[in-house]
Amino acid sequence: MLDGFKRLFSGSGGPAPALAEIEAWASGRRCVFKAVPSDDGFVVDGRSGTVGWRLEWGPSQRPYIHGGELRLRAELGLAKELQVLLMNQQLQESLEKAMFEQFVEEVQTRLDNETPPEMRWLVMLHKLPGQDLGKLRDRFVALGNAKPWVQHWLEGALSLSLGSMRVEPDVPFVVMISRGRLTLRRALDDPDPRELEQMVRVFDTAIREAARVTGQGVSTESPPPPDLAID
Repeated sequence: MLDGFKRLFSGSGGPAPALAEIEAWASGRRCVFKAVPSDDGFVVDGRSGTVGWRLEWGPSQRPYIHGGELRLRAELGLAKELQVLLMNQQLQESLEKAMFEQFVEEVQTRLDNETPPEMRWLVMLHKLPGQDLGKLRDRFVALGNAKPWVQHWLEGALSLSLGSMRVEPDVPFVVMISRGRLTLRRALDDPDPRELEQMVRVFDTAIREAARVTGQGVSTESPPPPDLAID
């Protein structure tokens, strides 16, 4: 199935970034910069309060992103069972279309382990209704296995940060929480410092808001399955 996704989302790589400018940006943020010559990429290690994060740029690791991919990761120590997925609407529509076409083409009735989790979660997780997303509903979709937690996380500062983000509607953008880890991915062929700064600020807000919601004791438990017993 993964090969089919790659065919649908294939494309050529982008130009190598101006590493000197990026290193200067990282230094100004008191972050640690490291070039990765093997794939013309780079790594930046930084912190948000007491939480360490890692920024990576290089060849895409996902079939729905072609060219360069920007990744941000942080271990937040959240409940391992918590699963949250947020992505832009155009990507959601493209992935659902690709998944449907692959099922028809390969006569598949299941999602195999080679399919990235964000694709599987589009089928498995509960989608938040538009009214729960407020001003974000025109640009994003959100799914999760603990609706109250996702609602509280997306309100306030994170909603404002995502709403002010300057990313074209057709650019793949994904934020996930899985096994206690927060991950942000987006397509980015030209990682200039302004784009990096914007993504780090969104990611930093997501970290702080996750800590806020956790501190409020909002449940991360999945709702119980419906009672299908017949009297």
